[in-house]
Amino acid sequence: MTTDVMTRPAVLILLGPPGAGKGTQARMLEDEFGYVQLSTGDLLRAAVAAGTPAGLAAKAVMEAGQLVSDEIVINILRDRLAEPDCAKGVILDGFPRTTLQAEALDDLLGETGQKINAAISLEVDDAAMVERISGRYTCAGCGEGYHDSFKQPAKAGTCDKCGGTEMKRRADDNAETVASRLEAYHAQTAPLIAYYSGKGVLKSTNAMGGIDDIARDMAAIVTTATS
Repeated sequence: MTTDVMTRPAVLILLGPPGAGKGTQARMLEDEFGYVQLSTGDLLRAAVAAGTPAGLAAKAVMEAGQLVSDEIVINILRDRLAEPDCAKGVILDGFPRTTLQAEALDDLLGETGQKINAAISLEVDDAAMVERISGRYTCAGCGEGYHDSFKQPAKAGTCDKCGGTEMKRRADDNAETVASRLEAYHAQTAPLIAYYSGKGVLKSTNAMGGIDDIARDMAAIVTTATS
């Protein structure tokens, strides 16, 4: 059944490398517009836990140590989009990652007369991203975040929030790994940038500024794209 144009749920895609702030911005868009953030990882975990046919298929593949196919992911996404909380709109974070996935997503949305309102690229400076990610650490007790350059605790080695003295870093938050992840992202995403640009839905925002400034830019893009 085709969805009426006036009530068609919004579909937004966030593009950006690890650490660009996609998750943070998606949550802020959720709060402002009432949309639902959908990440591939969360979708897979929820479908497996719910025991849906697509979830069981994904579980079997993952238990075999293999990558979940695009077909399974699309089937899981189809089920999720049909749920009532997605009626206003969704924000896709981490999907699609390839042009083939983008084409499959277009086919899925076409089943209900939906379309992508905007694919928003969070633009970052690679060198600054390496410094941003490789310098971050958290309090092991309460999870408060810190950074070697941008946010150190008032007393070295002591959490401002809970007074804890044990700090931890993610094993993959080092300069070499971050640089490799950025390189892989650009290689995978460059075709998507061209794909969505060709469809006239690509938007971009400078993601190197303050969180609130980025959020205002994102909100303006979404408002225009969904009006």
